[in-house]
Amino acid sequence: MSSDSLDRDVRFRSLSIEQRELLMIQAAKRYYDLDMTIGELARELGLTRWQARRLLNDARDCGIVRIEIVPRTARSPDLESRLQRRFGLREAVVVREQTDDDEALALDSVAQAAAQFITSLRPTSLIGVSWGRTMSAVARRLPPLWNEGVEVVLLNGAMNIRSPSTRTNNTAELFARSANGAATLLPVPAIVGHAATRLALEQDPTIATVLALGRRAPVICFGLGALAPDSVLVQSGFITTDEQAALKAKGAVGDILSRYVDPSGDIVDPQLDARTIGLELRYCADREFSIGVAAGADKHAVARAALKARYLNVLVTDDETARFLLEEERVHAT
Repeated sequence: MSSDSLDRDVRFRSLSIEQRELLMIQAAKRYYDLDMTIGELARELGLTRWQARRLLNDARDCGIVRIEIVPRTARSPDLESRLQRRFGLREAVVVREQTDDDEALALDSVAQAAAQFITSLRPTSLIGVSWGRTMSAVARRLPPLWNEGVEVVLLNGAMNIRSPSTRTNNTAELFARSANGAATLLPVPAIVGHAATRLALEQDPTIATVLALGRRAPVICFGLGALAPDSVLVQSGFITTDEQAALKAKGAVGDILSRYVDPSGDIVDPQLDARTIGLELRYCADREFSIGVAAGADKHAVARAALKARYLNVLVTDDETARFLLEEERVHAT
């Protein structure tokens, strides 16, 4: 330990109760209200990072800081249990909607429920996430320090060709920042022009390391993409509307981790898939938690495909989607 660190440690341990409480308030205000990082507030207050974390933890323990997670929606346990039995899920979270035909509210409610579920898991050192509107909504609803120090790895390429009106490719950074962790990004496009380009990029040591990290993550969480004109893959310039129409004609019902699938969850266009960079769908099934998040009627078909192919063992969705999935499964079973 350097002499400077030793001096700071001595001063920290010799603080009176009143001085320590004042320092807790100063640290908490900078972290929670001013959005400073642990490192920034430590430098400003003349503390070590360990001391800054200790003050924030003590502030929560003694009640100076209160973090309250308030469920904004009701759950549907009956639908959750039926989904778990029908599809062999480890867990299902179904949000009961109070109003109809409001996609923004549905997404907000489901994102809140997904954030609460992720927060309830035991701490892990590594989690993999996709990007997009759904996952950005989930990230923004995570409470501070939900899994302190976690490493968050991006599972699919997110370097946009065209910038959409709302930024949706910074999910890993948002997840990591809320946990005071680190984000490992995949700085390549989701879809490239040639299969040879994808192979070359994946052989780069940096990209290969990120992809390998994604394959090791015990917990992964991803949104399910609709086959719609406002799809983030279309808005970001990876797929044109004509290409999307062609995919639909081939039987595509949506995308999972930027990979377009048919109703059975199989890749609908192998040539396009050969140009797609990110976690392959076959790696989704063998996770401790593989969490799929879907809200709204336009996600019904792709949610069913993901369940049928067993790409996920946790589904977070709304009650309308849950009923569709159960009814569709009943119809196909008869």
